[in-house]
Amino acid sequence: MNSAAFLQDFHHVATIGATSNNGVDRQAATMEDARTRSWFADWVRDAGWELRVDGIGNMFGLLEWTPGAPYVLIGSHLDSQPLGGRFDGAYGVIAAMHAARQLDAEVAEGSAVPRFNLAVVNWFNEEGGRFAPSIMGSSVFAGLLPRELMLDVKDLQGVTVREALDGIGYLGTSEGPDVASYAEIHIEQGRILEREGHTIGLVDSSWYTQKLDIEVLGEQSHTGATAMVDRHDALVAASKIILMVHDVTQDFSDEALVSSVGQLTLEPNSPIVVARRVHLVADLRSGDPDIVKAARAKLIADIDVLARAHDIRVNVKDFDIRPIRRFPESGLELADKVAAGLGLSSRRIQTMAGHDSVAMNTVAPSIMLFIPSVDGVSHCEREFTTDADMVSGLDMLTGVARELIGGALAETSAIPPADVE
Repeated sequence: MNSAAFLQDFHHVATIGATSNNGVDRQAATMEDARTRSWFADWVRDAGWELRVDGIGNMFGLLEWTPGAPYVLIGSHLDSQPLGGRFDGAYGVIAAMHAARQLDAEVAEGSAVPRFNLAVVNWFNEEGGRFAPSIMGSSVFAGLLPRELMLDVKDLQGVTVREALDGIGYLGTSEGPDVASYAEIHIEQGRILEREGHTIGLVDSSWYTQKLDIEVLGEQSHTGATAMVDRHDALVAASKIILMVHDVTQDFSDEALVSSVGQLTLEPNSPIVVARRVHLVADLRSGDPDIVKAARAKLIADIDVLARAHDIRVNVKDFDIRPIRRFPESGLELADKVAAGLGLSSRRIQTMAGHDSVAMNTVAPSIMLFIPSVDGVSHCEREFTTDADMVSGLDMLTGVARELIGGALAETSAIPPADVE
């Protein structure tokens, strides 16, 4: 494995959309995202592989060794959050590219022809920072979200996914490959591996996720001429809802529930006008669905009391509800064997965050791997993982992909169902 070439590519991609504090800003279907996509496309073509772009902007680099056989798919995403980190997503794509190059070289040098072909993927809009919901491209590919509906999603400026992808030249028409299995490697975005001294996390399940679309409707009025008693300030009410979303975690044991409001818009957003409308998105997550449901119920009740007290209207809608999904035991055992063979310390771990692997696990047996994150920081310019850990993860992904193209998990036809709610 040429780790120097991998690190050179990784650190080069980190210069695309680079920020002054060592992060990146490559939101989905922006010009910065287009530059990384063009880099990916050129790399795939230079390697002599087939390039495909599908109708939601997912990009595939295909290596066909066995005509007619399905593909083992490996990869992640190249888009980022606004002022995000340079490791999240991009590491998994670039590691997959170099793992595929290594396996292609092995086949060319006389290794047995694999049972399955191999494809590297760059998923569209995993982050969801510009277009909601997140994990869009892989969810459309997996049939969890309708493509036409997602193409009509708008960003805050009113630009649709369709317009944005077409504008950067990546609204494709190809079909994605027939998938035999999937593997993805990612930074942990937490502290567990670093704290316990493990190099590899073997993801066994995802957390339950519940998002709330909250619209607070008050009345527009003059900030200087309207008596306080006569105001119906949507922003004041919204600020209290934000605190409710934060404080509801205190009703449960430590670390059992995480919550946040990450996006807020207000109208008319004038310095001399009391806000008439505020829109915000709340995010609740837990390893126990009952905890999320209890938190949601409390928020709904408290928001109703608040609305009556402020004489305003609040509309709350559920969306982007994701059940707990468990990864196949056979995949976990395979990954554990590969880690042991490489002399890498590993442990099983849950993912609190969503990943493309969670969507793919609904249609193909999937393996999700983590490497350590320094201080557990993510979606932030300070996000960091060492070169040594990235190279170890590359070796791990290569080993897993080698087993998968050879036929591992071929008999794992039944994908573990989501936990029944």
